Amino acid sequence: MDDKMISATIAEVFEEIADALETGSYGKKVRVGLTILGSEHGPGELVAGAELAMRQSDDLEVVLIGQAVESDLELVEVADEQDAHAKMDQLLLSGELAAAVTMHYPFPIGVSTVGMVVTPAKGKEMLLATTTGTSTTERVTAMLKNTLYGIATAKAYGRLNPTVGILNIDGARQVERSLRKLQEGGYPLCFADSARSDGGAVMRGNDLLMGVPDVMVTDSLTGNVLMKMFSAYNSGGCYETLGYGYGPGVGENYDRIICIISRASGAPVIAGAIRFAAQCAKGKLLDKARAEFSAAKKAGWQEILDSLAAAAAPKDSDAATVTPPPKKTVTEDIPGIDVMELEDAVRVLWKENIYAESGMGCTGPIIMIAPEDKETAVKILQENRYL
Repeated sequence: MDDKMISATIAEVFEEIADALETGSYGKKVRVGLTILGSEHGPGELVAGAELAMRQSDDLEVVLIGQAVESDLELVEVADEQDAHAKMDQLLLSGELAAAVTMHYPFPIGVSTVGMVVTPAKGKEMLLATTTGTSTTERVTAMLKNTLYGIATAKAYGRLNPTVGILNIDGARQVERSLRKLQEGGYPLCFADSARSDGGAVMRGNDLLMGVPDVMVTDSLTGNVLMKMFSAYNSGGCYETLGYGYGPGVGENYDRIICIISRASGAPVIAGAIRFAAQCAKGKLLDKARAEFSAAKKAGWQEILDSLAAAAAPKDSDAATVTPPPKKTVTEDIPGIDVMELEDAVRVLWKENIYAESGMGCTGPIIMIAPEDKETAVKILQENRYL
């Protein structure tokens, strides 16, 4: 290298240092694409969100993908929404963009989005796993995958040991049992504890509002409704004002970072989604997802999935038609049975000549049992993997 080249290199370094001192950032900026077609609020709202994100973060650069608008931001012109998605994918796969933000993107089965909200009780950021897309067609297995997606996203966002809670919906207890087996197998999982007096990893509405876990696991349809509620509860639903959008699509081997917003998202949410996308890129979300699945597989992931598939297979006809034993007065409760398995669990006890009834307590589904039968019933339910 000659003297002129050395001098030029030194000058470039000093220029970067001077720029870093002036802007508070150093290094290459993260380029995030934003498609600006299809919003209910018009392209101007999306541009406003992009410009807001640029003002909020010195280390990112937003590239607009759409049609001509008034803005100093770089624009890639396209014909329509379909063309915008095609161009966005091309720029992502070529490495010209590190991440992108868009609406109504068709993720493949196996990919779903992890959104982030700001909870109203304490203003805490909480991840919802997941909010759009389909991890798999079987509910409990999907929620297990959502857990890994949520943990990977939390780690990419900078939470090294995120806590996990499971929303109290159909399948929650099965998900909890499966995750505890994974934990016993060596997967490093940190459960949150409900703020309610009885605690536990299964979360209630109070925990949602307070943001108790870092990652709240749910199914995509429920997560989608929650995202809309958290982001637009103070606007009447027509304008999303709070949060970071529906988050990045995550899958075991997915190869791009695409964060979703809705047609109702306003500029503050769009800006948050852009910053979220940039952080996912900087935090190497794709690598994080692969690492979580690798760790889970070492801890018995496939065996757990196989067990769930076997449990979901049609039950034999004898179990469905079993006759209950003579009725008893049932004054004891056995909680912790998933609502989707409740009636099957009752029939298992009937087959063992133990009278039981299904019910719903204040904390969820219960089996009602006579006091003298409770200990035996619990053992039978544990042996049959209902507890």
